[in-house]
Amino acid sequence: MEYTTLGSTGMSVSRIGLGCMSFGSGREWMLEREESTELIERAIDLGINFFDTANVYSTGESEEILGDVLADYDRDAQVVATKVYAEMDPDNPNASGLSRKAIEQELEASLDRLGLETVDLYQTHRWDYDTPIDETLRALDDAVRRGKVRYVGTSSMWAHQFAEALQTSDRLGLERFATMQNHYNLFYREEEREMLPLCEKEGIGVIPWSPLARGVGTRPHTEIESTTRGQTDQYLEQIPYLQGGGEEINERVQELAAEKGVTMAQLSLAWLLHKDWVDAPIVGTTSVEHLEEAVEALDVSLSASDIAYLEEPYEPLPIAGHE
Repeated sequence: MEYTTLGSTGMSVSRIGLGCMSFGSGREWMLEREESTELIERAIDLGINFFDTANVYSTGESEEILGDVLADYDRDAQVVATKVYAEMDPDNPNASGLSRKAIEQELEASLDRLGLETVDLYQTHRWDYDTPIDETLRALDDAVRRGKVRYVGTSSMWAHQFAEALQTSDRLGLERFATMQNHYNLFYREEEREMLPLCEKEGIGVIPWSPLARGVGTRPHTEIESTTRGQTDQYLEQIPYLQGGGEEINERVQELAAEKGVTMAQLSLAWLLHKDWVDAPIVGTTSVEHLEEAVEALDVSLSASDIAYLEEPYEPLPIAGHE
C-alpha cells in the first residue's frame, strides 16, 4: 500500500479509500453484515486505513457495521470519515440539511453508531440552499473545538460555492474545509474546469467518489445492463457516462487494459491515481476480489501517451452529482 498526506491536514491516508455505501440492506446489490465484515477486514490486511461512510448509507447501517469491525483493531491506525446532510427521518424536518441543530444531532448519532468519541473527517454531503454557509461553518467549527471532529470536509458543489465557503472561513476565523469529495473519473471530467484547479490552489485534499463511474469503467459498455447494479442503480440513468465520447473511452480502456494485462477497472483507477490533484479515490466494491484488484492498480504505470489516448475522445457533459 502507498500512503499520502490528505491535502494540508498532515494526516496520512492510504492512496485507496474504502467507500462504505455498499454495506447494509438499502439496495439489492448491497452487502449484509457478514460479507461487509469480510471486506473491511481484507481492506485492513491490504493496508487500507481510510474508510468513508455517511449517516444516510442504509440509514445508519453502514456506520454501525464499520464501527463494529474497526472496534477490533487499533483505532489510532484508522482514518474514519462520515457525512451529514441527507434525510435520515422523513417525519423529522430537522433530520436533514446543514443547520446547527441537524449537524449537532446527526453528528452525535453518527459517533454513537461508529462507536467513536471523535470522527477524523466530518463532511457535508451536499450544499444546503436553505442554510447560510456561515451557520454551517460555525457549527462545524464548534464540533472541532469540542473534540468531536478532527477535520471537516465537503462534497460535490459548484466551484463558486466552495470558494465562498473557504472565504467565509478565512474571514470569520473558522475551521476550513480540508477536503473535497467530488464526482470525478475518466468518464466524467467536468471538475477539471474549475473545482480541481481551485482545490490545488487552496491545498485541499481531493478524494473523488465514483472513481470507476459506477461500473462503467470496469466492463465493456455492452455488458453493463446485464449486471444487478446496472439494472437497479437509478444513478446510472441520471449520469451520462456513455455520452460525449464515453463509449469510445470505454473501448479504449478495454484495448489498453488487454495490452497491459490488467483489468479494465485497474486501468480506469490507474488513470485517476496518475492525476496529481487526486489524493485518494474512494473505491466502493462488493467483492474482496475487486478490492484486491483496486489495490493492485497502484502498480499500473501509464505513460503520457497512454493518458492522452484515454482522454482524447472526451466531450463536455452536463453537470452531474451536485444535487
